[in-house]
Amino acid sequence: MLASRPVPVPAVLVEDQLAAMAALARHVVDRLPSLVVVGLTGSSGKTTTKDLIAQLLTRLGPTVAPAGSFNNELGHPYTVLRADEKTRFLVLEMGARGAGHITHLCQVAPPTIGVVINVGVAHIGEFGSVDAIATAKGELVEALPADGVAVLNADDPRVRAMAGRTGARVVLAGEAPDAAVRAEDVALSGGRAAYTLVTPDGRAPVRLGIAGRHQVGNTLLAAAVAHTLGFPAEELGAALSELRVVSARRMDVFDRADGVTVIDDSYNANPASMAAALRALVGTGVGRRTVAVLGYMAELGEYEREGHEEVGRLAAELGVDRLIVVGDTAAPIHAGAAAVATWGGESVLVTDQGAAVATLRHELRPGDVVLVKGSRYRTWDVVDALRADGATS
Repeated sequence: MLASRPVPVPAVLVEDQLAAMAALARHVVDRLPSLVVVGLTGSSGKTTTKDLIAQLLTRLGPTVAPAGSFNNELGHPYTVLRADEKTRFLVLEMGARGAGHITHLCQVAPPTIGVVINVGVAHIGEFGSVDAIATAKGELVEALPADGVAVLNADDPRVRAMAGRTGARVVLAGEAPDAAVRAEDVALSGGRAAYTLVTPDGRAPVRLGIAGRHQVGNTLLAAAVAHTLGFPAEELGAALSELRVVSARRMDVFDRADGVTVIDDSYNANPASMAAALRALVGTGVGRRTVAVLGYMAELGEYEREGHEEVGRLAAELGVDRLIVVGDTAAPIHAGAAAVATWGGESVLVTDQGAAVATLRHELRPGDVVLVKGSRYRTWDVVDALRADGATS
């Protein structure tokens, strides 16, 4: 145990517990010369992509990855300290609240492979601009050694531009024609994507078991990492098809006994992940009534009102049938949807999660598809109520 003051149990006293944890973690990494460290960052999709990479690498050897979103100066070294002599791969999710944060995490556990998913407006209230976010995310590729590999999203211009910030080998993954690992012939069925995986070693069919068109990009990044580390090309398509949701409340889809389908994406939210979730809702709900329960998106700074209004407009433009907006802070979502004159759906602003649950209990019909998403704030209470109601229906 590390402690900054005397405690009634055996402990090592240190002045700075976080610095001590970081030093211990670096010591562990330095003592494991055969360990391959994979670091990843992005404005959204980090935890899901981390889980996908870890699932693939587990097939190649013992793999350690954080549970959930342990991606800061506490969770990062905590995860590293789980590695031992048997560990072959260490997959680390890297979050940032400002310049230099990712550089620090890379010093704790120097990555061999760096993955950048995307650059968006999440946390723009802390960074000040999207360009500043891109600069911070790019610290990961700058930390890579010359014999390392930078896996970059070929479909995000700001991420693609990071190729000029690293001396490592660059592997592009995405739907762009020049991506080394790419998807072709993408099609959706029941909200899940199928595509042809193209790698330097050939082609393979993929039929994803996880919901959302945006998972194509996430799985391609995971495939690029696995391919780089020697995953057999002839097995990669089937392995991608077998990937599943691991971390809770991230595109977790379940069906109730009464025929209502619930999409639980309630862990967190930003404009990009909201857009992806809404598209997943509409894709899953083809021929069915769609309901979106949306809450506040935090840390958007001056972009807060505009970002919420954009989400509301998108929900209306996609044709979501019923929109339930939770809380006054999320009210611009309601206003944005109402401003779309051609929308045939309806939006309601409710005070809190309890009011949202009451509205759903009154309105839901068998066959409906419900998305629940927001920046925490107990948004998942709505999901828990829907699950409990489904168990007794």
